[in-house]
Amino acid sequence: MISRTAGTSGTSGVAGTGGAAGTDGVAETPEDEAGAVGAGCGETGAVPSVRRPEARTGVAALSPCYQIGAVVALAVVAVAVCAHLGLVFLHVAPSNTLTKQHGAAVDEWVFPEFEQNWKLFAPNPLQQNVSVQVRAEIGTADGGIRTTGWYDLSAEDGRAIDGNPLPSHTQQNELRRAWDFFVATHDSEDRPVGLRGSLSETYLRRIALLRLDRNDAAGPGGVVERVQYRSRTTNVKPPSWSGEKVSARPVVRELPWWSVSPETEDTADTAAGRAGSAGKAGSTGKEGGAA
Repeated sequence: MISRTAGTSGTSGVAGTGGAAGTDGVAETPEDEAGAVGAGCGETGAVPSVRRPEARTGVAALSPCYQIGAVVALAVVAVAVCAHLGLVFLHVAPSNTLTKQHGAAVDEWVFPEFEQNWKLFAPNPLQQNVSVQVRAEIGTADGGIRTTGWYDLSAEDGRAIDGNPLPSHTQQNELRRAWDFFVATHDSEDRPVGLRGSLSETYLRRIALLRLDRNDAAGPGGVVERVQYRSRTTNVKPPSWSGEKVSARPVVRELPWWSVSPETEDTADTAAGRAGSAGKAGSTGKEGGAA
């Protein structure tokens, strides 16, 4: 009786344990299952879980071909940046053997977009207001000649910049840099010094034609025959605490009259060329339609 009761109680104890596990809803994890298998096979410890490889990011996530392309692109950009910095350094550096031998190549790369100067650090920065003005002689439709008044181009640029959070590079620098270019390449008698002097005159004439056309200076049937520039330079009044005395009288520099026939002939030739191309295209279309 006693042994039968013990066996019964042992059996019921195992069943109760299993039932309790099922009732609690505790499921075995894969690691527990692996440990159980290991223990059953005579292992002393549980088998470690297998980790998935981490996902690659950035360039490492690309295929080998794209990785090679990215490396080549980075190398090209690095070489271009180093070459640009080297050329700009040679431009601002004192005269040396490299600049004497390859100065033309350096200037071709630097001018005009990457020009550097030391005006920001000059001991005597510019303390003047320079106003550039232009007027024109107009050939009227009836064969007469009339002279316009002075157009203050600097004031026009100032009005375009004032209150504009993002003014264009043209409004800020085109006229100012063109005038500085002219002054630097001409002598006191307004005669050009070298080819750059002639180039600066051509540049100013073209700016004058563009601005006069914008202001409709020629009028109906009129043609601009000649233009004339002048500058009006006024010293900026120094602060009261400086004690510096400057003249408040403006200095006017008036240039001679320039004919604009080369520029107008180029414009006429370009327009004629476009008209001829359009005429040829039209005739070709007609012939094609007739065929």
